[in-house]
Amino acid sequence: MKITDLKIRELNGIMEHPDPFWEERLVRPVDIYPDFRTEGANYSSSLGDGRYAMRSAFLEIHTDDGVSGLTGPFSRHEAFIIDTQLRGTLVGSDPLASEMLWDQMYRNAIHGRKGETMMAISVVDCGLWDLKGKAFGQPVHRLLGGPTRTEIPAYASALGFSIEPEAAARRAKEFVEQGYTASKWFFRDGPTDGKDGVRRNLELAETLRNAVGPDVDIMLDAWSSWDVPYSIKMSQRLAEYDIRWLEEPVLADKLDSYIEIQRSSAIPISGGEHEYTRWGFRPIVENKAMDVLQPDIYWCGGISEMLKICAMASAFDLPVIPHGHSSHATAHLIASQSPVTCPIQEFLIKWNSVHQFFLKDQLIPENGIIKVPQGPGLGLAIDEDKVTEEKELNFRDI
Repeated sequence: MKITDLKIRELNGIMEHPDPFWEERLVRPVDIYPDFRTEGANYSSSLGDGRYAMRSAFLEIHTDDGVSGLTGPFSRHEAFIIDTQLRGTLVGSDPLASEMLWDQMYRNAIHGRKGETMMAISVVDCGLWDLKGKAFGQPVHRLLGGPTRTEIPAYASALGFSIEPEAAARRAKEFVEQGYTASKWFFRDGPTDGKDGVRRNLELAETLRNAVGPDVDIMLDAWSSWDVPYSIKMSQRLAEYDIRWLEEPVLADKLDSYIEIQRSSAIPISGGEHEYTRWGFRPIVENKAMDVLQPDIYWCGGISEMLKICAMASAFDLPVIPHGHSSHATAHLIASQSPVTCPIQEFLIKWNSVHQFFLKDQLIPENGIIKVPQGPGLGLAIDEDKVTEEKELNFRDI
């Protein structure tokens, strides 16, 4: 079997949702600058009247045997890299030799060890695993050694929801009613927001705890936007609300800062969403700079690399709870691992609605539980009825 072509489909459609879809955004590292701090939530293009323009890219990996792999969604930046930098390595190669292809893509991308090139490699790797599952007529989790279980508990990730106290309390209660036993919320304030920002952050934690009671887990995400003193001080003041973890308090490159925070924090520290490959996670694991690792399958190197990160983490008794970019790939990966290594799956309520918009068989928790797909491959298929316009992306002639 040989790869004969890579087809990048850019799909357009219209999602209907009551306005506004994005109610709030998270705090960002760039918010230390006032001009950026005042920006609102603008993740999607509103057409008005509860209609939103959807645009996503998907990759089809075609072979001479007629078997194909599907992967996505991903950005145009990644599409450019796949089409211009990775295509030459892939076309004509054996798609089942995924470990060799990963190594070749990595070695050819000498300046792409992190960031968008590694994200593009991740996209391809997931597509190769989908293809392999279809070639053997098996779900990917079986090829990875699973399943260790057929159902995975999910936590509700509330990015994009209002954190105004009354609205947050109401939404947190709704998550509990929907069967979620944990939810994650996103701070809007950081060190440059002064005492008022501290007050608002603490108010969010107090509001959530009062809303859901003592038996539901609450996680809070600072999205790399705090510093060491602020993180330690906030952890001490947040501890009374029994927070399961504080996520990404500082920028990913600041390993020493993570070590200092983890040692001094009154609550567990998580991170790794913006880290890449086994080599990026090695110093985190060896120094136990975080209590929970959160690599993203579609960013950190794909399923192939996630297996290595999970193996390394398990040797140090560190849980891996992947960032929730792709529900399907994440579920297959988790279903191949010990429940101790991968205990729960993140479900980004709003973002996964966007990421799965064009998919026929969407993977959505029921009563707080994700059922692991049992069909061949990853279980991805395009719902052609949702595609209003399509074009094949080709950057080679530019």
